[in-house]
Amino acid sequence: MSRKALLIIPELCIGCRACQVACKSWNQLPAEETINEGTHENPTDLTAYTYNRIKFIEKPLNEKGIKYLFVSQRCMHCGEPLCAEVCPTETLFVSEEGAVLYLKERCIGCGLCRKACPYDVPRYDENGEISKCHLCIDRIWEGLEPACAKTCPTSSIKFGEREELINEAKKKGYKIIYGEKDFGGLGVIFALNEPPEVYELP
Repeated sequence: MSRKALLIIPELCIGCRACQVACKSWNQLPAEETINEGTHENPTDLTAYTYNRIKFIEKPLNEKGIKYLFVSQRCMHCGEPLCAEVCPTETLFVSEEGAVLYLKERCIGCGLCRKACPYDVPRYDENGEISKCHLCIDRIWEGLEPACAKTCPTSSIKFGEREELINEAKKKGYKIIYGEKDFGGLGVIFALNEPPEVYELP
């Protein structure tokens, strides 16, 4: 089976966070109490019940203004995931479609997967068991796209065959295809026109 992926284009994102709501809705994740820290960004980090969030990055535009960048934070679904490599109970594994999945009942809450993850993604629920984005694998198995991509009103998030998405981004002239080869190739690719650090991507 050919590998699936998400292509994310931050320049097209308007910060509406419909993807956050769709993710919560589809996965039946509960709402969480948050604290306003002086920005429109909410919540301010991933949790066991927030698999995807939009980071609001403020960049000085000139002496009079600020440019906002809206960047999705989520599991990157690495082709060679370090989280799975260090897991002592084989809780994490890569599916045929390229999603990094997990068997919650195997998790012992050791925290090694989060320490190994270069994107600081895995979180743990009140039982100390792993919780994170699973690329809506249940939807993919039914021939549907992930809820976030389905909901995005600007096509900032696209779902499809990984190689086709990479080729599409290159044809459109994006200077950097972030994740094309990192960690066995990421399953969440970013099409960028500026260096990754501008988008706070490691």
